[in-house]
Amino acid sequence: MLPRSGLKHTEVKGEKRNMRQITVNIKPTDKSLQPELQYKIDKKTKPVGSLGILEELALKMGLIQHSLVPAVERKGIIVFAADHGITAEGISAYPADVTPQMVLNFLNGGAAINVFCRTGNIEMAVVDIGVNHDFTADKNLIDKKIRKGTRNFAVEPAMTEEEVYGALQAGMDAFFVMHKKHNLQIIGLGEMGIGNTTSASAIIAAISGLSAENIVGHGTGLDKKGLEHKAAVIQKALEYHKPDANNGIDILRKIGGLEIAGMAGAALAAAENGVAVVFDGLISTSAALIAARLNPAVIDFAFAGHNSVEKGHKVALEILRLRPIVDFNLRLGEGTGAALAMHVIENACAFLREMSSFEDAGVSGKL
Repeated sequence: MLPRSGLKHTEVKGEKRNMRQITVNIKPTDKSLQPELQYKIDKKTKPVGSLGILEELALKMGLIQHSLVPAVERKGIIVFAADHGITAEGISAYPADVTPQMVLNFLNGGAAINVFCRTGNIEMAVVDIGVNHDFTADKNLIDKKIRKGTRNFAVEPAMTEEEVYGALQAGMDAFFVMHKKHNLQIIGLGEMGIGNTTSASAIIAAISGLSAENIVGHGTGLDKKGLEHKAAVIQKALEYHKPDANNGIDILRKIGGLEIAGMAGAALAAAENGVAVVFDGLISTSAALIAARLNPAVIDFAFAGHNSVEKGHKVALEILRLRPIVDFNLRLGEGTGAALAMHVIENACAFLREMSSFEDAGVSGKL
């Protein structure tokens, strides 16, 4: 089991419950229904196990909702956006200006995640938790800006401790905004932020104990020279900061991202409210690692949306013991893999609810 560490009390003005109270209140799913769920799955008109991972998904959703008829009808995606000071080190193939430009693209409905949300009947919101830009008000934009980007963690901590707690709380608040509006059964977590693969890779390296060279990938399109430079920057930062691998707050403070903290907070709030969480790729899954450091029970509510081509993502999934649902060679982010995986989870629940049993259908079972 992943250790819980780094959590302390924090007050956030105007909140009825602070992030500490929400986090410690998360309990593992009640497994008492598991035998009955498994029996129901096995008695459907099919050979036992023939629906593969769909059977695992149906079982997990049944446990999350503590129901023999789980459903995924009210779906949401939250895209957290923030900038990163580490871009000053030349670790991205794209300029930092792309972050606000892509947020505007999200708000205008033109990004891949917008398309997938429309086709999947998924509600979507964008959270400005740390973009170096001032946006005008928009019905699909949740303003939770902590600061205009993290500091350059190559030379100083990315955030103060107060900013870390503020970002975790902001992520929780964003979830509550969506949940109150849509009464969600499942939430996907995506992100946008030039430089965030560097922060995510640093987090995964810190927690796994592997070198940056074994974690970093091409991100938004780095060449071989750029990849080597990115790994060197991360390794030097890890040696400088020496983040505590078991302390999620310390990791975020030293090498984290505001959107990563926000996704971790949203995941914790969702789990505390019995809502399933679908993590996306490398960056989103680094947030899952942080959330699990704060309360390991969050993983009982978690799904890995897809298998990213980023090698650090596979390392993170192994630590979390989560199996990716789809493998489409994706490396876009935004929550795209999570959105696609939601449809698979929806079908898993549907077969459990609607598929006939051998007895119902009058079909002879196995001899």
